[in-house]
Amino acid sequence: MLFHVSIAAHDPRHVAGVIAELWGGEALLFPPVSDNGWIVLAGDDRRTALEVYPIDTVLREAEGDADAYGEATGQVHFTATHAAIGTPLSQEAVLDIAAREGWPAKYRKRGGMFGVVEVWIEGRQMIEVLTPEMQSEYKATMSADNWRAMLNSFAPPAAVA
Repeated sequence: MLFHVSIAAHDPRHVAGVIAELWGGEALLFPPVSDNGWIVLAGDDRRTALEVYPIDTVLREAEGDADAYGEATGQVHFTATHAAIGTPLSQEAVLDIAAREGWPAKYRKRGGMFGVVEVWIEGRQMIEVLTPEMQSEYKATMSADNWRAMLNSFAPPAAVA
C-alpha cells in the first residue's frame, strides 16, 4: 500500500496546487526537506500524500540518528520516478486542467489492462491520472496472477551470443 511519494518540480507550489485540484485535496507548505517544498494531502481515508520538492533537490542519508535531508544539486533532467493517482474528475476534466497548464496529456491504455491519462507536469515529469472508471479497471486487472499471465504471453528474449 502506498502512503506517499515525492516528485520534483520547477514550481513546487503551483504543481502541488494542480495535483490538489485533481485529487480534491489540499496543498500545504512542507519545510522538513526544503524551504520551498509542498505536500498535497488527498483527504482520503488512507491519508494519501504527495510531496513536491524543488527541481534540484535530492534526498541524502544523514549520519547517525538523523532524518534524511534534501540537498540542491543543480540537476534538472527528466526522471523515471512517477506515480499513478486517482481523481474523482472525468477524463475530459483532467485533460482540460492539463491543457490550461500547458502540460502535455493524453489517454493511454496500459498493456490492454487499464486506462490512464498521462499528464506531463511542467512538460518533464509524468503522473498517471486515473478517473473512477480507470481506477475500476486498474483494481480489476492489477493482480499477481494477471501479471504472470501477461508475462507468459511475451516471447522469451533471444539468447545473446
